[in-house]
Amino acid sequence: MPRAIDLNADLGESAERWASGADLALLSIVTSANVCTGAYAGDDDLITATCAAARERGVAVGAQVGYPDRAGFGRRAMEFDAQALHVELRRQVDHLTRLATSVGATVSYVKPHGALYHRVIDDADQRRALQQAAGDLPILGMAQTGFAWAEGFADRGYADGTTLIPRHEPGALITDPEAAAAQAVRLLNAGVDSICVHSDSPGALAIARAVRAALEAIGADVRHR
Repeated sequence: MPRAIDLNADLGESAERWASGADLALLSIVTSANVCTGAYAGDDDLITATCAAARERGVAVGAQVGYPDRAGFGRRAMEFDAQALHVELRRQVDHLTRLATSVGATVSYVKPHGALYHRVIDDADQRRALQQAAGDLPILGMAQTGFAWAEGFADRGYADGTTLIPRHEPGALITDPEAAAAQAVRLLNAGVDSICVHSDSPGALAIARAVRAALEAIGADVRHR
């Protein structure tokens, strides 16, 4: 039986990428869209249009929640007590849900963004806040860290099994489509449930196409979980 694998991308973050058609092109390749909730990027019009386009293409919509830090694009660590973070993240999930519902889309999972993504691997309080905010929705998170759906990254270098090389260091980004595709195949064989291609990575569209082609070439069933 073919191994099922999801292919996801972070979307709804950039009006420029939307206007260029790059995000729409990605939505024709990926099977899940981690849609920005407006806390660290995006706006309601962009988010709503992204949800509508995902629904039209049969792409699953997930709430990508993060620190409310537009200046730092959610990639800077922030200190929150668990209750305050829970309230903030739940607000983001609810906000995206309202916008998605307005165009007939359904939010089916939650994924943390940026610094929060890495913080909840080891910070028990912030992890609990994320889990409470997600409620009954499954969380997409780093493979081998105990989240419902295990994720790997085709376009990022790994320092070890659960740590990405920091973006400012050599080897952090994989920009060669063939190298990203090879990493995606390795991740599939390692048992991840979903593979991410960042929409703001250099050459993201070519990478996503190469990744999907490589997965399908070995018989993987590329679809949302």
